[in-house]
Amino acid sequence: MRALKTALAATLLVAAPAALAQQQLSIATGGTGGTYYPYGGGLAELINEHVEGYDAVAEVTGASVENMGLVWRGDSDLALALADTVYQAYNGTGDFEGRQLENIRALASIYPNAVQIVTMADSGIESLADLKGKVVSVGAPGSGTEINASTLLEANGITYDDIDARRLNFNETADAIRDGDIDAGFWSVGPPTSSIMNLATTRDIRLVGLTDEEVANAQGEEPVFAAYQLKAGLYEGMEEPVQSIGIPNVLAVSSEMDEELAYQITKTLFEHTDQLIAIHPAANDTTVEFSVESTPIAFHPGALRYYEEVGAEIADRQRP
Repeated sequence: MRALKTALAATLLVAAPAALAQQQLSIATGGTGGTYYPYGGGLAELINEHVEGYDAVAEVTGASVENMGLVWRGDSDLALALADTVYQAYNGTGDFEGRQLENIRALASIYPNAVQIVTMADSGIESLADLKGKVVSVGAPGSGTEINASTLLEANGITYDDIDARRLNFNETADAIRDGDIDAGFWSVGPPTSSIMNLATTRDIRLVGLTDEEVANAQGEEPVFAAYQLKAGLYEGMEEPVQSIGIPNVLAVSSEMDEELAYQITKTLFEHTDQLIAIHPAANDTTVEFSVESTPIAFHPGALRYYEEVGAEIADRQRP
């Protein structure tokens, strides 16, 4: 009997760690010079602290387009992506023509990105049209920035044939502007972003504004675009506001995610937003109101349960 008790105790000691093991969740974000990575890291901290039984980690990726594939294949559990990219993936249009990702669902829209076109203050580039003939970074391959840049340019009569396009990530774009290797670069990211902030502390920069007509042209091509004003003082030396366009960012998951897990993550996101704001100011826009107004695809049933609990009005198109 003593031997049996000893064996049983040993078995429990071995089994206990397995029983207590946390399930790992991967959050696909973007490059380290943007907003996705710090925001995703903050979300991982919230999940680790408030969602029992799960550990989450933010992963560096090529951002929006790549992230949709990662969730669709099950290589990532959650992903941050621009609303236009998510909409295209969900509906099989644009970059996802002929390869609809039907299992993509939303937990929330979390904050708006702003298209930010940056150049040196003495470059002579003062308008979108001035980019013609220039060396321009349009964002990393497979990123939402590149999709936004190409849509904005083409909507206003500028194609890649009119510029010398380079596909660089945020940090590479900032370095290339600083070193004089390119004339301008696009960012589609929640402002302020670290790579532009760092550039502005070492060089005099200009943010190129859009006219009302250019904004309207872009909206005609992409309905999720909205006029967005970059505030004065956003970056060092930026003395006046600059008009641009904004695009919601969506926290996406697979339809196969457990409903209770989706509910708990959504609830945690909105009930502990103050912790995210302390990590990045973009989270000031992480509200239930912004989410239900901005999300262009169906919510996951677990997320819907939370929104219905708090009395949010859900559109028919946002239901699976």
